[in-house]
Amino acid sequence: MIRSKNPSARRAGAAALLASAALASGQAQAAEPAASPTPAAPADAVDEIVVTSYGKSLQAAAALKRSAAYGVDAVNAEDIGKFPTRNAAEALQLVTGVTIDRQRGAGLYVSVRGLGPQFQYVELNGRSIAVNELIENGGAKGRQFRFEVLPSELISQIEVVKTPTADMDEGALGGNINIKTFKPLDVGQKAAFSIRETYGDVRKKADPSASGLFSWTSADNTLGLLASGLYDERHVRNDRLYQVGWNLDKFKSALGGGLYTPSRTRPTIETEHRKLYSGAVTGQWRPNGDFQTDVDVLVTRLDVDYDEFGLDIYPDDTTFRTPAFVVGSQKVVGDTVVGGTIDNVRWMASRETSLNRHDLTAVGLKQAWTPGAWSFNAEYAFSRARSYHPDGQATKRNRLAFFGPLTYDFSRGYKSIPQLTTTVDYTNPANFVGQAFDYTWKDSRDTDETIRLDGGRTFDGWFSKIAFGAERHEMKRDYRRRDWVLNNDLNVPVSTLGSAFYEPLPYKNFLSDFDGNTPRNWLTPTTTAFYNSLFTPAVAAQPVSAADARNSFVVDQKITSAYVRGDFRFDAVVPISGNVGVRYARTEQAASGTLTSTDASNNPVLTPVSYPQDYGDWLPSFNLKAELSDTLVARFAASRVINRPNVTDSAPRISVSRDSPNASGGNPALKPFLADQLDASLEWYPAPTTALTGAVFWKKMDDYITQQNTTIQVPGRGDILLSTSVNGGDAKLTGVELAYNQSLAFLPGPFDGLGVQASLTVVDSKASYFAGNRQIKDDLIGLSKISYNLVGYYEKGPLAARLGWFWRSRYLSGTGSTTTAESYIDAYGSLDGSISYDLTQNYALTLEGSNLTDEIRYVYGKTKDQPMEIYHWGRTVSLTLRGKF
Repeated sequence: MIRSKNPSARRAGAAALLASAALASGQAQAAEPAASPTPAAPADAVDEIVVTSYGKSLQAAAALKRSAAYGVDAVNAEDIGKFPTRNAAEALQLVTGVTIDRQRGAGLYVSVRGLGPQFQYVELNGRSIAVNELIENGGAKGRQFRFEVLPSELISQIEVVKTPTADMDEGALGGNINIKTFKPLDVGQKAAFSIRETYGDVRKKADPSASGLFSWTSADNTLGLLASGLYDERHVRNDRLYQVGWNLDKFKSALGGGLYTPSRTRPTIETEHRKLYSGAVTGQWRPNGDFQTDVDVLVTRLDVDYDEFGLDIYPDDTTFRTPAFVVGSQKVVGDTVVGGTIDNVRWMASRETSLNRHDLTAVGLKQAWTPGAWSFNAEYAFSRARSYHPDGQATKRNRLAFFGPLTYDFSRGYKSIPQLTTTVDYTNPANFVGQAFDYTWKDSRDTDETIRLDGGRTFDGWFSKIAFGAERHEMKRDYRRRDWVLNNDLNVPVSTLGSAFYEPLPYKNFLSDFDGNTPRNWLTPTTTAFYNSLFTPAVAAQPVSAADARNSFVVDQKITSAYVRGDFRFDAVVPISGNVGVRYARTEQAASGTLTSTDASNNPVLTPVSYPQDYGDWLPSFNLKAELSDTLVARFAASRVINRPNVTDSAPRISVSRDSPNASGGNPALKPFLADQLDASLEWYPAPTTALTGAVFWKKMDDYITQQNTTIQVPGRGDILLSTSVNGGDAKLTGVELAYNQSLAFLPGPFDGLGVQASLTVVDSKASYFAGNRQIKDDLIGLSKISYNLVGYYEKGPLAARLGWFWRSRYLSGTGSTTTAESYIDAYGSLDGSISYDLTQNYALTLEGSNLTDEIRYVYGKTKDQPMEIYHWGRTVSLTLRGKF
């Protein structure tokens, strides 16, 4: 596949790819059946409210926004089902103010109004949900919800609340995201199925997917049962050339002070074989208008079989030899040494494999009783997320190495491949010796349990309602990790190890769209030879080491909260309505782990420790809505919100890097983020099919969490730079949101089927905090200053088509440390589209595509003179057959 530099040619290529996929695929997948945009519609109204087109789904979302007592945006089943979305994150990119982070092309994390994934509070059917963890490598994300475990086929609606009320669970500085599944008393008697075939143009492999839904209700519509399920398979390949970071003064004696040089650089091919199994069952009983019971169960398993091929180049590692910069070879731009030659560099062929399993189970029970003017709800929710490696399939790092010079040149810019050359042939096994074999097992268990009671009473007059309630919420993260580092084959020539330990790289055309003299093909270790020969039962039975103990932790949070909320409604110059309330939340936290030391004989001593912490917060909120006319609505909102630290940041843990003198750790004394926020908006609804809305918002964050660097001594490793989190920064956000959608039905045929949806978010941040001793100004992790979506659609007769461009400006991805520069992900956009044709009243065929212009993600350091990453996952197209009865 050749990348055209002409944008129109590339878009033509995208259209050709869609067309070829339509001819080549024999199977397809269905979008999920249409669903009600409102959660409590009577069953006999289903035929009137079921969304049957993309334009009508936008109309339903606008109606929800207009009628709500607070600031909210939503995306409905029709949006999710008929747009190229594989999971809830990709569906959410349709919402104003929402941007997503992609991993290997798939939506994974969500940001709202410029605040990153850690600042969102995610619920399933209005209930808090456990969080799966990153276990693929040594990293951990804490409570950043991984949306990949929630397939879009099981979802009816997603709401993003931007101005909370007192009865809503606390925990978000960005948005309260509520994901709703289908309900039988809303759907009625219905069955639906889907079959999909998906093709990725980098891996060049087609994969199947199938889903089904069955909804049953009794004749008197008092009892309902709905079951849905999905199987989705996908093969992924990503070509990636990344550089871990730029080091300050690494070669100070040779180059002088104040200069950055490259750290570990790595051509990499990442592959995944993903299998997602998901099922949901919902039961409802409504014997009369005053009594309703809901039971929801969701079970999901995601297996990711990961296989990574890398050639690690270490110009900054002194573990085995001391690299030396060749004086006079340097090429300097600003404060960055963009080119030069370094001797005694370790070149390491690496093969990393693992089976990463993510299980999620969520159970919810809700009992509602509404006698007269009173209303009462009792609710119980339990969810459990576990991310782990099945037996024998944990992370294996198979490694071979040689030592030689590195001549590098990054001066061609961050959108070009750097020149990385050596005098040693990295395809010849005779040049390699064995390196340490690593086997790493991780098991992250997250539980979330809630008991909640709510009550309320409505009144005649200006004071229209009072609501009150209490909640007991317990969240627990139990994270366990073990690392075995086996040196048996260290420095053993590959000729001695034998041919079973290596093979040629099984893939070709690494980053073939880019020219440049950099490794494209290298010797790679095999997946099992090191494990089979070194990881014996005796090794597996070794006791927990000091490093293992430092890496494992338990964080238990018990949150007791109560609220009162009053609603009002009266006519002044214009109709006024709103609510005012206060919520009190008390958090009791125990962070437990292990301190390690040595005795007089230098033997490790493990000491269990637990750090208790408790704090209480008053969280007032106010929402005001003014209906200025039949078509114009104004709102104002103010609130104080809280966001608790990620559990990994609060845990008493230390994780030491295997390949560099760095470590990360937690701080059990961390305080939560607190913020005051204001929001004002104006919404114009000139017609049922048209909405133009705008909002301005302001957030001031206290106790902003920042990074602190400390040098510590680790037995066997010497001085290690430990990065941990502390409170101490401050940040303010000011932003503007604009959104517009309209059906152009007033146009003459056949153009009367056209419509448009667009949104724009602009955020300005004022911040001051530290990464070690480096001050960071006005940049927050995950914040894009500008993001926008532009979607055009056409629906007429049996034909429907959509094309959308989703774009965000650059954002800070890593703060770096005292000795390493920060990193930024460059501006990125994705062109996604679909074409659907109704074969009959009950069957439709849909062709979908994502990243149709084959965009590439780029990362750079402090400046664009510090290239860090080129990340290519390619286009994805799918053909879908769906049916409903």
